[in-house]
Amino acid sequence: MPTTNPRGALTLTATLLTASVALYMALVALGNITDFGTNQDFVRHVLAMDTTFKDEDLMWRAITSEGLQDAAYVAIIVWETAAALVLIYGTWLWTRHDHAHARRVSTYGLLMVMLLFGAGFMAIGGEWFAMWQSKNWNGLDAALRVFVFSGVVLLVDHLPGTRAETRDAS
Repeated sequence: MPTTNPRGALTLTATLLTASVALYMALVALGNITDFGTNQDFVRHVLAMDTTFKDEDLMWRAITSEGLQDAAYVAIIVWETAAALVLIYGTWLWTRHDHAHARRVSTYGLLMVMLLFGAGFMAIGGEWFAMWQSKNWNGLDAALRVFVFSGVVLLVDHLPGTRAETRDAS
């Protein structure tokens, strides 16, 4: 019976999980580009804080300019697209067995995703713009799922087995 190399299995896992986040981010970006209006409404409501408790101590934070709201939304889409491209490149590097470079590039892409969903959606959207107060426009659960998923993939990409396959690991 043939034996399998546990390091090879771990590299395959890192490759496929990185590819999964890349696919997710590519689909999110594509969806936001091809169905621009759906999440545009989401961003507008969160930034305008129009479905929060309207506490006057917080409402000064609201951004009601549609131009600024749309600029923020376009910036999000650009960031999502860039993260997807970085992760696609990282996945390609994993398949080429350029593990040190794959790990480094994948780390950058996963960090981009975690910054968007952690700092952007959870911290800024959730806390600064009080998204948690909205029954209709609260994306905190979805943001947390993506943040945790990306964090798990980041950990897998840095497990010692993926590191041991190359002498020049970063």
